[in-house]
Amino acid sequence: MRIGIIGAGDMARALGGGWAAAGHEIAVGARTTARAAAAAAAIGHGARAATVAEAARFGEATLLAVPVDALADILRTSNGDNAIASDGVDGRVHVFTDRTVIDCTNAFAPDPGGFVLSEPAVAERIATAAPGARVVKAFNLLAAEVWAGSERAFEGRALSVPLCGDDAEAVATVAALARDLKLHPVPAGGLRRARYLEAAAAFVVGLWFSGQDVRAMFPPLESAFAVPDEGGLPLVRE
Repeated sequence: MRIGIIGAGDMARALGGGWAAAGHEIAVGARTTARAAAAAAAIGHGARAATVAEAARFGEATLLAVPVDALADILRTSNGDNAIASDGVDGRVHVFTDRTVIDCTNAFAPDPGGFVLSEPAVAERIATAAPGARVVKAFNLLAAEVWAGSERAFEGRALSVPLCGDDAEAVATVAALARDLKLHPVPAGGLRRARYLEAAAAFVVGLWFSGQDVRAMFPPLESAFAVPDEGGLPLVRE
């Protein structure tokens, strides 16, 4: 698969490196040629540097791995050299229309004891700014070093990646990309649930940064006293 990566930081390199090693074609787009070239070299396996617009056009799937405050500009410039409003008012179709867009971003703001969200629903904003894009929220819970590492199971349990998206085909595509990284994909509902995934990241990462063992706060499934009802909704026994 052709994967465009917009961004040249640690997340871009970690996820892009894993996908390139799995045999995918990678094009990295960044604000400067030098940053794109450095990231492509770090990814290796034939990854190439590109402009933001070129990476957006290249990918059958595109990873957005940029700071949240850069997203608005990225979503404009990815549509070509002449930035346009992506609401269709000028009759042009956004470059991400009908393409899988993977959002791994987090809108963190510092707060005593951890982080809060500086924006409540980033993935939904991306979907609004790029009409027709098949947006999937994924890979936002953990640091890039985890995705770049070789450990894929902890205490005998596979490292899992929750996925939130409205398009079943796009979710399946991202699930396959997660499996290529030796991860266990977990469909976690539609895109409107991505805001909870974003909030969970802010809460959990803040606890980790304060030295707390978040894993110890959640028992394994068999000890959680949660069972599905006949309609598939969870019931928690008090």
